[in-house]
Amino acid sequence: MPALNPSKIRNVALLGGPGAGKTTLADTFLFLSGTVSRKGSVDQGSSVFDHEEEAKSRHHSVSLSIGHLTWRDVWINLIDVPGLLDFYGDAYSAVRVVEGVILVLDGTVGAEAMVERSLSLIRRHQLPFILFVNKLDDERADLNKVLVDLQDHLHLNPLPVWVPTGSGCPSVVNLVTGQPEISPPATIPDELTPLRERILEAVAETDDSLLEVYLETGDLDADTISSGLGRLVQNCGQNAVLFCGSAHKEVGVRALLDAVVDWFPPPTARPIRLIEDGSEREEMPRTTGGGIGLVFKIFADPYVGRITFFKVLSGTFTSDSTIVNVTAGRRERVGQLLVAQGKTYEPIGEAPVGTIALVGKLESTRSGHTIATEPINRIVPPIEFPTGYMELAVYPKSRGDEEKILSGIQRVAEEDPVFRWYRHPETGETIIAGMGDQHLDVMVEKLKRKFGAEVVSRLPKIAYKETIRRPADGEGRFVKQTGGRGQYGIARIRVEPLEPRSDFEFVNRITGGAIPARYIPSVEKGIREGKEKGVLANYPIINFRAILFDGKYHEVDSSDYAFQMAGLLALRDAVEKAEPYLLEPIMRLEVTVPEEFVGDVIGDINGKRGHVIGIEPHDGMRTILALVPMASLQRYAAELRSLTRGRGSYKMEFAHYQELPQHLSAQVIAEARAQRQEEKG
Repeated sequence: MPALNPSKIRNVALLGGPGAGKTTLADTFLFLSGTVSRKGSVDQGSSVFDHEEEAKSRHHSVSLSIGHLTWRDVWINLIDVPGLLDFYGDAYSAVRVVEGVILVLDGTVGAEAMVERSLSLIRRHQLPFILFVNKLDDERADLNKVLVDLQDHLHLNPLPVWVPTGSGCPSVVNLVTGQPEISPPATIPDELTPLRERILEAVAETDDSLLEVYLETGDLDADTISSGLGRLVQNCGQNAVLFCGSAHKEVGVRALLDAVVDWFPPPTARPIRLIEDGSEREEMPRTTGGGIGLVFKIFADPYVGRITFFKVLSGTFTSDSTIVNVTAGRRERVGQLLVAQGKTYEPIGEAPVGTIALVGKLESTRSGHTIATEPINRIVPPIEFPTGYMELAVYPKSRGDEEKILSGIQRVAEEDPVFRWYRHPETGETIIAGMGDQHLDVMVEKLKRKFGAEVVSRLPKIAYKETIRRPADGEGRFVKQTGGRGQYGIARIRVEPLEPRSDFEFVNRITGGAIPARYIPSVEKGIREGKEKGVLANYPIINFRAILFDGKYHEVDSSDYAFQMAGLLALRDAVEKAEPYLLEPIMRLEVTVPEEFVGDVIGDINGKRGHVIGIEPHDGMRTILALVPMASLQRYAAELRSLTRGRGSYKMEFAHYQELPQHLSAQVIAEARAQRQEEKG
């Protein structure tokens, strides 16, 4: 493989909505450039990019994939990003390692929700971008509708440079110059001709001298227009350069590749951000010297181990060397550096600035880490991933597989930082969390395919609590005389409600030696044990005080165990008399939606027994603040997506506990008692 020239590298991400044809476009890029002899197909499972089994079975991407090609002597790295919201965490990685984005729109759909999300991400990172309206060969496609959508919904000024020559998009033609993408000569549809003036005006406004020429002559030459369009692409503003075509029929794709080469900057032209001593600063990439890189993706291979993808931000990395994981403060040995073409890898001797490379078997390195060829005191800002709140509890399908499952979950979590897992401290369940049902389904499939760990999943148990409404006294008697030494312990306690969030207090008020001091800790231990088991539905009792005020002991038969049991029984007796009731966890919910969906979301929250506490403006949207029972939010990821046509997002955190309504409480108690009976057999 030839050495890479940083000035002739372009790193490009393909973003957009599900089904827009991003992967087909990427496969077409490889085919037209001569990189592959046969064009891959998503539907036939032969795509270079959708190579994971989970992607093949679903016929859509479930993880970012990387490939490369050469066009006009320029090396182009492609990062194909899934369009479904469930797998959109990979977009946050991709935008950190590219210098340009092709934002792909489905010509039959228009500016859908994921296009809006993608544009927001592009603007956050100030990335040059080009719009590509795909599928214009489909009879349902409507370019005019797409242009109106971009103006009305995304507030863009679309500048269609390459447009279809007729229905079915048999070819495309340059709206400014009249040049066809390929022979024979093509004509510009009459309805699109007026858009040429919009392009000229936008280009002229990029430079005062150009504006003067345009006002005098009413036109600009082709080279000037091309340079001006390049500036508009890199400005990442309201003027959006737009191409049209069909990836499936290879229409408009050559022109798009030319634009990537001409208008997207090389990696040496954009500054990199570094954090030193807590302060962030920018510097231009170096083409020589020690390398600095950002790890942006990990693949967990059950046979090879970890495969680490990184972007060289500055300097050079070499094969068979030692690097420093600056984030973790550890050295790692690097073997052969490679570049990816889907699931196949090619060796390279060195990786200069701009290279997207990979290496195997780095032990301590994870996504978002900074690596360098020598110790440095600077790090690249870590990747900020979205948080997924959809949760499932997972259990081993076969007994004895617990360790295998935990190991597999940890490995899968390394691949996808959006995927989380934890052991619930109260229910004891192993919980996995992600962006939605499909995200978690794919993770479960990967556990089975890659690591042989089969699980069954269900919605997690709700961590209810129990508490009391009034003070009450109770007695615990553990007296057993069966011949020989018996058991003897009697404890009398009083329980009293405490303020919310007070948890539990134990108070010893024994006087006169009714219970010897050495047995007091045993009584407390029994009360604490009973507190964790509850009396209504096996949930912990909180917000109460237990006062030990009396009891009896036996010189021979009393023991620590007897008083421990007496404490537990006394608690049950007292709590049953103190009007116990159930508490449910309440979440603080923040839902961000466009103005048009505010009423629907509020109505839905009210229907979930929620309480709206405020509405705030947020980046042109509205954020609804509410308190909602956790039990009502277990499927909220899918529900909000349906309610807002994919344009809403949310986050939540625990707020407090409050009383569960009586009719729901009775249901929870009945289910707990039925489960106890089932366990007893």
